[in-house]
Amino acid sequence: MPTSILTKPSFSPNLINNIMTPISKREFLKLGLLGAGGLLCNKTLANCSSSSAPLTKWTREAMFYVQTPRGVQCLLCPNECTIVEGVDGMCRNRINRHNKIYTIGFGNPCAVNVDPIEKKPFYHYLPASTAYSIGVAGCNFACLNCLNWEVSQTSPAKTRNYDLMPEQVVEECLANGCKSIAYTYTEPTTFYEYVYETAKLARAKGIKNLYVSNGYISEEPLRKLCKVLDAATIDLKSFSNQIYQQLNAGKIQPVLDTLKIMKEEGVWLEISNLIIPTWTDNLDMIKHMCDWFVRYGFENNPLHFIQFQPMYKLTHLPAAPVETLVKAREIAITAGIKHIYVGNIPTPHAEDTICPNCKKVLIQRRGFTVLSNQMDKGKCKACGTSISGVWV
Repeated sequence: MPTSILTKPSFSPNLINNIMTPISKREFLKLGLLGAGGLLCNKTLANCSSSSAPLTKWTREAMFYVQTPRGVQCLLCPNECTIVEGVDGMCRNRINRHNKIYTIGFGNPCAVNVDPIEKKPFYHYLPASTAYSIGVAGCNFACLNCLNWEVSQTSPAKTRNYDLMPEQVVEECLANGCKSIAYTYTEPTTFYEYVYETAKLARAKGIKNLYVSNGYISEEPLRKLCKVLDAATIDLKSFSNQIYQQLNAGKIQPVLDTLKIMKEEGVWLEISNLIIPTWTDNLDMIKHMCDWFVRYGFENNPLHFIQFQPMYKLTHLPAAPVETLVKAREIAITAGIKHIYVGNIPTPHAEDTICPNCKKVLIQRRGFTVLSNQMDKGKCKACGTSISGVWV
């Protein structure tokens, strides 16, 4: 009998698929959707097609699918939805028209803001710069704790959108003095074609491309996308396949594969992990996760522990205790991870970048603001130690 979503899942290393053999990363608030605290683009609102409506300017043929006797199968992510005529895929962004898969999320973001890059979070990539941030409705997960469920758990056909084609995204990014474009807020894998076309144009103009994702994407589209990406924050939801199934409606192994592939392809990686009471706060599980990072060469990639706040379908749970996040940080340090950050808690240096050699504070932060930077060309000014990341 399946475990109830209100019952604490058990943790066992045996529940992790093949392991032993990218507030949260989505700092999206409703006010951000309305433009408060960010710069909304001034564009014409788009009326996107529904699953039964004709194709419009905001639809494009999908890049990864195959026709089967049961319908057309999407090959973009591990869900591998078989989509029949007139029915959306699980992500609500894919439709079947005449035995072809189309995305209905091309050029019609529901959220557009200029954000500090630290909000994604990126702490070792162009600190104190701004990212032109876009998100299209839809997600290939169904997380019980989703921060932005109002746009992630719906379709681009049902949100208030902006008419912003790839060329315009690049123009707006440059006009606002941003060094990067962040594909964020919802799940960028679900609007893959829009991301890919925009990223190609951005790269040609010297703009960096940032992918803020759950990492649930198949290998072929991921490797293709990596050719135009510069950095990614991957949200590793937990280190248990059982929890991934019950909390997020996914599996862990594809996410771990994404981390390995992005590292292999040369994409700068930062990893976030949300600590949720009774779900992802098991210290043994956190230890196994940190040991895995070190075993597979991620000890120099920043790890962000994020404090859970009651949200969406988990409002009955308390916020994650500060002491749990402090213990998680200690476990990561003991495992050998060099750069650990803890968000939203009053602990000294929880958000600061510290030299792993001489222990000097190199970058002091408060929230999403950089207060001071004591680095010189990617090195500690005090002892000359190189700090992993992209600094200029």
